[in-house]
Amino acid sequence: MTDPIQCPVLIPGTPLLEVKAIRQGYAGQEVVKGLSFNLAQGSIGCLLGPSGCGKTTVLRGIAGFEPVAGGEIVLNGQPVSRPGFMAPPERRRVGMVFQDYALFPHLSVGDNVAFGLQGWGRAERKLRVAELLEVVGLPDSGKRYPHELSGGQQQRVALARALAPCPMLLLLDEPFSSLDVELRERLGLEVRDILKQQNTTALLVTHDQHEAFAIADEIGVMDQGVLQQWDSAYNLYHRPANRFVADFIGDGVLVPGTVREDGRVETELGVLSGEIPVECKAGCPVDVLLRPDDVVHDDASPMQAEIAHKAFRGADILYTLRLPSGRRILSLVPSHHNHAYGELIGIRLAVDHVVAFRRDKARE
Repeated sequence: MTDPIQCPVLIPGTPLLEVKAIRQGYAGQEVVKGLSFNLAQGSIGCLLGPSGCGKTTVLRGIAGFEPVAGGEIVLNGQPVSRPGFMAPPERRRVGMVFQDYALFPHLSVGDNVAFGLQGWGRAERKLRVAELLEVVGLPDSGKRYPHELSGGQQQRVALARALAPCPMLLLLDEPFSSLDVELRERLGLEVRDILKQQNTTALLVTHDQHEAFAIADEIGVMDQGVLQQWDSAYNLYHRPANRFVADFIGDGVLVPGTVREDGRVETELGVLSGEIPVECKAGCPVDVLLRPDDVVHDDASPMQAEIAHKAFRGADILYTLRLPSGRRILSLVPSHHNHAYGELIGIRLAVDHVVAFRRDKARE
């Protein structure tokens, strides 16, 4: 087999993408407010947040489709956007995978993949198309047309087309939202493998945290145009920077507590040690984040809670438990422990990462 086409080597030692305090908006309305993050070469980042938080606007600014009103976007050491200057999209070497795939229905799969290779020689173009179709698992589909493919196959073709011209950066805008849940999860893992195999730097936008966790190395949680935390999935879940991230990422409940003289927190469920807000002294009221995996079912425990609700998840059941005070918490329990509504069960805390937020700053 002929050797695959070698994409140009990028400048080492600097972040491939630098987003520096950018501001973007429409019709006088600021949508993105001083957002900053870096993305290293070969890494996969994700902007995660609810609809309308500004994440797609950021993606369009990086692609060169929208100007920035403040700050700067730098690609491979070269500024591409700042107030009064915007390098055109075709000069940025940025690939894009759209939500609706945007394949050309009148072109074959092979011609779709080759669409961005007009400046290449015929032999090089043919080799690159064959290489990418092999990479995305569609080696014999070059002569087929988009309407002959499933949704997942069309998404792979869109990915191959975006990768074909060797972009410095690949942007993916809600790329799996039109697929069913099972296919979305499987294809997400496949896309991550492909991007890593190609050493492609990528930035994904999604509102689905499971998708973000499966694909990205680093994730930025956005809310109302502000980047709340840029971190690993592990830290977002176990060490959220603020109350919004704690609420948005994963399941969990905030339980009231009070800081003691020894720096620990007293709650209805016991005394806990952990990360206490710096400004909190003895007597300070806080809310403690408890994840479902922090609450363990234990028949020998004297602490009991009532089954208020249950959600069967196959290997596990997510129980909503009512404490004696009436407050509710969550517990993830192996599904062979199938308890009835209203039943009392023993519980204990197994908390590795206690995160507390000062209660009187709950809505700041």
